Amino acid sequence: MRILFIGDIFGRPGRHLVSEWLPQLIRERSLDLVVANAENAAAGFGLTPAIVSELLGLGIDVLTTGNHVWDKRELIDFFQQSEQNFNENARRVLRPANYPAGTPGWGVLESRTRRGVPYAVINLQGRVFMAANDDPFRVADELLRTIEARVILIDFHAEATSEKVAFGWYMDGRVTAVAGTHTHIPTCDERILPKGTGYITDVGMTGPYESVIGVEKELALHRFLTGMPARFEPAKGDPRLCAVVVECDQESGRATSIERLMLRAREHLHPHKQPC
Repeated sequence: MRILFIGDIFGRPGRHLVSEWLPQLIRERSLDLVVANAENAAAGFGLTPAIVSELLGLGIDVLTTGNHVWDKRELIDFFQQSEQNFNENARRVLRPANYPAGTPGWGVLESRTRRGVPYAVINLQGRVFMAANDDPFRVADELLRTIEARVILIDFHAEATSEKVAFGWYMDGRVTAVAGTHTHIPTCDERILPKGTGYITDVGMTGPYESVIGVEKELALHRFLTGMPARFEPAKGDPRLCAVVVECDQESGRATSIERLMLRAREHLHPHKQPC
């Protein structure tokens, strides 16, 4: 079984990259499941129901989020309305499972692939340098006691690399893969942990890399140099799609390989070179 996890989709450049590359990746990689973090897909800040429909329509099966999930009020309404009247698209969008009880939305999805393989996706948020939420380690313990699927992917949305690495070790042998998100900076530490869990500290951003983590660099520099507030705007230059492909045994759920991808927009590719 092959799973594609796409790192933080940032604004229109990120969404365009997904539409450009995903059909080819699904076809050439024989992907069974596609998951993407989309908390910044709406102009770099938040997510809207219209963009949910757009991304799911491109072939993404599950959308995860993080600390920017509430940046667009429309998504709160989207979740609340779905709790009253079931909406399949809303159920495929996750917010961190360790948010306080009563928070709109869901933190885990259990479903089946098109080939009928059971799987689960869990969304969790770290606590170091982040908002104070429930302990993601203990919440993961509680969720894993109820999940029957063997193939389990966790998006661990966190700031501190130490917390992410610790969480990866804690999950080793218990889930198929732990993919870190949030920093928008890809790490090169993808590996299979000793008990069979695929791990990467941060998948990276799917968006403009001629920027400061997605924001126009001049605006970010102004903030750093003057300490004065500035309205951040999403950048556009040098868009890249960052993702990992995890291959696993569907019976045991153990990962057998994890591969990091960074694909540039086609107009930036040399005609005689393959994407990295």
